[in-house]
Amino acid sequence: MPNGSRNPGFTDVVGDTALETLASGLGFTEGPVWHPYEKWLVFSDIPENRMYIRTASGVIEDFRRPSNKANGNTLDREGRLLTCEHATSRVTRLEHDGSTTVLATHYQGKELNSPNDIVVATGGAIYFTDPIFGRMEYYGVPREPELSFRGIYRVDPDGSHLTLLASDFGQPNGLCFSLDESRLFVNDTERQHIRVFSVTPQGELTGGAVWAETKGEEPGAPDGMKIDSRGNLYCCGPGGIHVFDPSGNVLGVISTPEPCANFAFGDEDLKSLYITASSSLHRLRLRVPGLRLF
Repeated sequence: MPNGSRNPGFTDVVGDTALETLASGLGFTEGPVWHPYEKWLVFSDIPENRMYIRTASGVIEDFRRPSNKANGNTLDREGRLLTCEHATSRVTRLEHDGSTTVLATHYQGKELNSPNDIVVATGGAIYFTDPIFGRMEYYGVPREPELSFRGIYRVDPDGSHLTLLASDFGQPNGLCFSLDESRLFVNDTERQHIRVFSVTPQGELTGGAVWAETKGEEPGAPDGMKIDSRGNLYCCGPGGIHVFDPSGNVLGVISTPEPCANFAFGDEDLKSLYITASSSLHRLRLRVPGLRLF
C-alpha cells in the first residue's frame, strides 16, 4: 500500500489504491502540469535540460529541449504555459502561437536567483518563489547569487511590474492559494515547514506564521504543494506527499519509492495525482478531486 495514514480521514481523501509507474529512468523530474481541456501533462527533467509531454493517448515525448533547466510550471487563465527556468533565472510564458514571452528576470537591477515554483491568481497575477537551487550543480548552472535574499514575488500578467512580497525565507519553494484565494501557503525547504500569508485586495502579503511542519525520518523535504477541492493541502516532504486538512492537521503521507519533488491533479475528473518522484513519473487515483487551473 502506498499510503501511510496518521488520521482516520486520510482514506476518505486519498483512498487506498497503488501507485502506477508511467515512466522511469529519468534524471530528476519536476513541475507537472495538467491541461484540463487538451488532456496532456507536461513535466520537467531538470538535470537533463528538457521538458516532456504525456499526450492524451498516453505517449511520452519531448516537449522542449533544451529547456533552460526548467523547474516549476503552471497554466495561466488563458491556458498558456508558464515556466520557471533555473539556467536563465527567468519566468517565461509560452504563447498560443509558439513564441516565448519573458515575464521576469531581474529585481532592482539584479538577476533573480532561480525561479522555482509558480501559481496564478484568478485575476491573472503571477506569484513565484525564488530560492537558489538553480545556481547549484546538477539542478542548475553553478554561479554566485546577485541578490542577498530568497524571496516570493508577484508579477503582472504582462510582465510590466515585479513586486517583492517576502524575503525572510531560507529556501522558499512550493506555493498554493487557499480555495477563496484569501491566503497563500508557501513552504520553506530549508526550514521544513509551511507558512501561511493573508492576501490583501491589492495582492500584497501579510502575516506569514508557520502553519504546519513536514515531519519524518525518510528522505524528502517540502517542495511542490497543491490544494484539493475540499481545501486539503498536499505538500512534498519526508517519505512522500504529506496531506493536511484545512486546519493544518496531518492526515497521512502518500508514500513514494523515491523522494517526491512535485505533483499535479489530472485526468477528466481531476482525481488522478501525477507525481514526479526523482527519476520517475507515477500516477495515483484519489477520492477527492483537485482544482482546475482555468
